[in-house]
Amino acid sequence: MKWYFKLILPALFVLGWEIAAILINNAYILPRVENVLAVFATPFADLFGSGSLVDNSLISIYRVSLGFIIACIIAVPLGILLGRYKLLEEFSDGMIQILRPIPPMAWVPLSLAWFGIGLGSIEFIIVIGCIFPILVNTIDGVKRVRKSWVETARIYQASETQVLTKVIVPAAGPAIWSGLRVGFGIAWMSVVAAEMLPGTVSGLGYMIMYTYNWGQVQIVIAGMIAIGIIGIVMDQFFQYVQKKKFGWEALDK
Repeated sequence: MKWYFKLILPALFVLGWEIAAILINNAYILPRVENVLAVFATPFADLFGSGSLVDNSLISIYRVSLGFIIACIIAVPLGILLGRYKLLEEFSDGMIQILRPIPPMAWVPLSLAWFGIGLGSIEFIIVIGCIFPILVNTIDGVKRVRKSWVETARIYQASETQVLTKVIVPAAGPAIWSGLRVGFGIAWMSVVAAEMLPGTVSGLGYMIMYTYNWGQVQIVIAGMIAIGIIGIVMDQFFQYVQKKKFGWEALDK
């Protein structure tokens, strides 16, 4: 499929948006496309005291990256252990299944109570949002490693550490990476929502809420588009690495 084929639907959407904006003729309900593009034309300009589009984007990226790294440090090693040792998985599965469906924003009251207003609460929401997709995919990837590969390593007198590092983790790599991809997407959604919490003074979520209170809907939409663009770029990165590093998985099936 040609790359420009994927642009047809977005182009039609923008055209319909512009027509609707002209017919409605109310910038508070739906601003013109050109007004939103004007925000992108001056990405370093201060937006009604909320900071620039670039500054807020970088702050959000930093926050989500920090929370995502923390979640990875916790979820990947834990997932490897639970996937490798069935007794540990059975012992913890009930708690995982109870906590996993709870939406990240349902933790907001507790995050504010535990960490107060500020970065701590935001990072907690991010971590709690993305840790379970990473954990579950890691467990599943480890459990799906072929027993024959492990048995072959045992025949060559490989230690448990060598089996984990040389056989299980590399073989589970595609599933772990898929979990990271899903986890980062949820982390990105979580950080924007968390930045709308009381007391937050920066980030794309804050910028959207702040400018909405000033009736600047074109900035709100520009912020939403920025969120989407950054999300697409990061997802493309995960897909690129998956094709380059884990392309063998498709050949192995």
